[in-house]
Amino acid sequence: MCGVWWLVEKFFQLYLILLFVYALLSWVPSLRGRWSDYLAMLIEPVLAPVRRVIPPLGGLDLSFMVVFFLILIVLNTIVAPQVDVCRGL
Repeated sequence: MCGVWWLVEKFFQLYLILLFVYALLSWVPSLRGRWSDYLAMLIEPVLAPVRRVIPPLGGLDLSFMVVFFLILIVLNTIVAPQVDVCRGL
């Protein structure tokens, strides 16, 4: 079971990195390429439901921050303690 918690932790960490890169691409459009379409296919399905609840305010998309902090909360309150238990900390 410890291996599963470790994989979940790494998945959430990777997703946070991808989410951050996706946000950077929205600020620097010159970095976009074909690969950014694949990144959007991973990120947009998570952001879209949050956008339906919290629409962009004056051009500022708050869905990114909501998803980012929700993932951090889940990672730090549920996943990380389980990984620590497995490590014996």
